[in-house]
Amino acid sequence: MRPRLARAFVGGLLGTAVITLSMYFVSPVVTGGPTDIAAMLGEALRASWIAGMIAHFAVGALVLPGIYVLVLYRFLLGGPVVRGMMFGTILWLITQVVVMPVMGGGLFSEQAGGLDAVLGSLIGQLAYGLVVGTFAGGRRSLEVHHLDDFELETRVRRAG
Repeated sequence: MRPRLARAFVGGLLGTAVITLSMYFVSPVVTGGPTDIAAMLGEALRASWIAGMIAHFAVGALVLPGIYVLVLYRFLLGGPVVRGMMFGTILWLITQVVVMPVMGGGLFSEQAGGLDAVLGSLIGQLAYGLVVGTFAGGRRSLEVHHLDDFELETRVRRAG
């Protein structure tokens, strides 16, 4: 069974809400200050904070779940939860190796909070991937085969 794109979009929206709340409310406790993704995106777009937040939610709710379902899903192994968390790990690596250096945070957030920021980012991306993978669904890693009464009775007799 393939994952469902519409459900992945719902998971993306919820996952983006979770990661956004963690950036604004958990990150200050861990790193000493919030990670204002909306401000960073707004600045990169030469637009307002609200435009940055809209861009953040558009990418998190539509673009990334679309990439997960249409491109990456077939290459990932395991059930929906494991695949989602693998997706989150991929996003984390891309964030730390490409996005953070481009936005001035350095490789693996060396100028944006160091190890605390890297670990916070990892937890956030894993949570996002977990939610997207769970909502999108798809093939389970273990198939359950239900035995009818005749088949069960036959197997019991053979076993002795």
